[in-house]
Amino acid sequence: MSDIYFPPRELEVMSVLWRLGSATVSEMREELGEELAYTSVLSALQTLEEKSYVRHEAEGRAYRYFAVVGAERAGGSALDRIRDAIFHGSAERMFAQLVSDRKLGRDELERMRHLLAERLEEEA
Repeated sequence: MSDIYFPPRELEVMSVLWRLGSATVSEMREELGEELAYTSVLSALQTLEEKSYVRHEAEGRAYRYFAVVGAERAGGSALDRIRDAIFHGSAERMFAQLVSDRKLGRDELERMRHLLAERLEEEA
């Protein structure tokens, strides 16, 4: 599971699981906010389970689904792909884009500065 990729629908499902911690198919349908068929949501969850990204436990007559892979791990894999494909492998260019494109508040920028300072200390 070193390189994790989620097509759009699977990413939406994983996002709900990461946010809620777990969900049944019915709960997932409510959270997704679209008129998706029960079988469509179930199919996405089963596909994710086949890929070992999700597991389930019986809960009465339903199954409760849980994320096996964490959001941070999936996010790291996605950022690696973006860095390589869009920024030609340059984390510096990707970071510059993030900082310049978003309207970051002073507090968030200070937290980022602190994270960078910590990382630089690790390298010293």
